[in-house]
Amino acid sequence: MAKIQSVCVYCGSAVGEDPAFVDAARAFGRILAREKIRLVYGGGSFGLMGAVAQAAAANGGEVTGIIPDFLIAREMAFKGATEMIITQDMHERKHKMFLRADAFVTLPGGIGTLEEIIEQLSWAQLGRHKKPVLILNVKGFWDPLLELFQHQTERGFIRKDSFTLLSADRVENILPKLRDAVRDLAQEEISGPAPRIVAEEM
Repeated sequence: MAKIQSVCVYCGSAVGEDPAFVDAARAFGRILAREKIRLVYGGGSFGLMGAVAQAAAANGGEVTGIIPDFLIAREMAFKGATEMIITQDMHERKHKMFLRADAFVTLPGGIGTLEEIIEQLSWAQLGRHKKPVLILNVKGFWDPLLELFQHQTERGFIRKDSFTLLSADRVENILPKLRDAVRDLAQEEISGPAPRIVAEEM
């Protein structure tokens, strides 16, 4: 992967209780459009999902929505998407999102969002991909998850070199961190592997 051309965004179908969450989603949608990076996401119009997609589309960005048929009405498939892919189930949805993305970014969300990011980290741990995975830790939303990973590492259930999880506190830092990770991976392929550990933004 020479550069990032598409980013899969995992996030909630609700906006959450803090306006900072939806502000971050909209800001990232605008950044993706400005940088001409395709947004790949769950296809809905509601919540943070809808906010990031609407912002990307409104600013001339390319948007690929991927949604299972049983959620088309429930999540109101986004009519402004450049491309809308209908799948038979959630498994097919997640697989297609994976195939179409060069990197993964997780905004605040619920159980579904958590399950999606955990799956990507699990696949990375098993050596099934080396695509960058980043959590946008808006106002510390993901602190409990990062603490859990640290706890699991300390208790011997996560190897310190098993995967890399990037973390950013600000939307503006997302793409630079992803691009740095891609560059580091390219260098690693030339010079040999470096330790891959959970990394939090300081």
